[in-house]
Amino acid sequence: MKLKLAIIFGILIWAITYILTSIINPIFTKNLPGINIIVPIILIITTTFFGILYIRNIDSNEVIEGLTAGLIFIIVDIICDFIFFLYPNNQTLIFTDYTLHLFSVIVLTLLITTFLGYLAQMNIDLK
Repeated sequence: MKLKLAIIFGILIWAITYILTSIINPIFTKNLPGINIIVPIILIITTTFFGILYIRNIDSNEVIEGLTAGLIFIIVDIICDFIFFLYPNNQTLIFTDYTLHLFSVIVLTLLITTFLGYLAQMNIDLK
């Protein structure tokens, strides 16, 4: 378990998701009001990217490492949400419905990182 690397990647996932959501959402909601799909899409892309970077250096127990990394990513996301938005009562797009955001973060992150761990343990011969 590379705890420091997982925490750094969790912070990067949270920061990139927030920054890209702030940039892209005004453009997207102007054309399609009432649809909030930007946050999950960006979360999927960033979690997959950093999950691959984390899992590729693991040689044993990849599924467990993927699950553990996903749990650390989720804990870091909740802590960053609390520090930057919930505690100072700063409302952003992510927090219009925080329970939905939290549920989607948990489900998507655990599915992606565990699946990446599963794929990392497979021997693939591309011929």
